[in-house]
Parts: sequence; structure tokens; C-alpha cells
Amino acid sequence: MLAFVHAETSTGCLSDAQTLTSLAHAHDCVVIVDAVTSLGGSPIKVDEWGIDAIYSASQKCLSCTPGLSPVSFSERIVDYVKQRKEKVHSWFMDLGLILNYWGSTTRTYHHTAPINGLFALHEALLLLKEEGVERAWERHMRHYLAFKAGIEAMGLKFLVREDARLPQMSAVHVPQGANEAEVRRTLLSEFNLEIGAGLGPLAGKIWRFGLMGYSCKPENVMLCLSALGSVLADAGLAIEVGAAEAAAHRSYALQHARAARQAREQRVAAA
Repeated sequence: MLAFVHAETSTGCLSDAQTLTSLAHAHDCVVIVDAVTSLGGSPIKVDEWGIDAIYSASQKCLSCTPGLSPVSFSERIVDYVKQRKEKVHSWFMDLGLILNYWGSTTRTYHHTAPINGLFALHEALLLLKEEGVERAWERHMRHYLAFKAGIEAMGLKFLVREDARLPQMSAVHVPQGANEAEVRRTLLSEFNLEIGAGLGPLAGKIWRFGLMGYSCKPENVMLCLSALGSVLADAGLAIEVGAAEAAAHRSYALQHARAARQAREQRVAAA
């Protein structure tokens, strides 16, 4: 069995789920994927890539109330569960009972469904459908690129190399001379802006910036860059106030021009 996290928010890494799944299947392994932060934010093609079991969460890029975990199982996993010989020791995590609860022919009672949460999730998924999941992926990448341009304009460095970086959660090194915790406190108290701290061995070494779901929009990118630049400049760091915002605006303009050019080329090709 191979289990891995697709979008890892402690470090801001994005795993190559398609390649890992392919490698696992080449060695007859079952694949379990944690897609808590990637559902609705990064491409994850469950059927096309052949992912066996996958779970997510309602509160990340879906911008729904927390408490629900959407799951999906392949027929291979369902058959594996049904043929299991040893009794499951946890009633709560007995997938066989869950399958009976959701079954089309039998409806064995398992638990009282969280109806309000399910209605909220239904609405969140409707919003995602209206936008289009591919457009949602593009939106997260577009605003990450603008945020990235602004962060780099301030001279700050990302923790993860670019080809393995998670667009919806950026881990950025704390620059020398900055008080990591004080910067976060000031952003929260003066700008009502909360950013994450480093976890485990990265505590005190990085900041974690989330751009997920509903919050992934240009006004939040610009607010964060402006507030961070102001706080760092006030702390005595060599930050050119306004440089980050200008870099982000240039990124948006370049992306818009590129998209317009591609649209023209597609129209010409279609004609």
C-alpha cells in the first residue's frame, strides 16, 4: 500500500500524484491519497489517474464549514473491503458498515447524518460547479503567481522549489532581522490579517500564507503584500514600500495578456 499527502500544508509541497499512483500500481500497490487541501485548488483526477482511495475536507479550497470529509473508493477497494476476513476492530471506521449505510439495495443504519453540514457542502460544490473546477485550478494558480511576484519583490525566499510548490499555501522563509511572532501579531492586530506559523522543526523559521477557495482573490493578495511590506519596513528591514504591490500588478497584467493571446490563437485555429 502507498499512502501520501497530495497538498501538504506544513511545508507548502505539492506531490506528483499521477506519477506516484502510476509507480504504485506498477508494483501492485493500493494507493491512498490525502487530498484535504487540493480538492478544488489543484488538479486531482481520481478516475483518470486510477487513485484507489482518496479523502478530502470541506473547509479548505471548498470554503465550506468544517467537519465533513468527502471520500471516494474504487471498485478495487470496495471488493477488498467486502472480502476482508478479519473483523474490523473499530465500529466507527468499519467501511463495510458505511457501505451498507450508503448501499442502493440495503440501508443499514450507521449514524445520524450531519444534515446541516451536508447542505452546506452541497452549496459549496454547486459554487465550484458554476465556476468550473478547471477555472478554480486556474484561479488558485493565477493569484499565487501574483503573490509570488510580490514576495520576491520584497527579497523574500520560498521554502519549496518552484516545481514542487503548492499554489494555495506558500511557505516563506522569515528574513533575517525580523521577529517572526511579532510580525504575525502586528498583521493580526493592525490589519485583521492572520498568517500561519511554521510547525515542528520549521517553527520560527517560516510563515505560511494560505490562498484557498473564497479567499483566493486579488484583493486579499494585495492586502497581504501591502500589510506585510509595511510591517517589515517599520521593523527596520530594507523593504521598498509599494514594490510588492507593483510586482503583483505586473504579474496580473502579464497573465491577462497571455490569456488574451491564447484565446486569439484558438479562435484563429478554429476558423
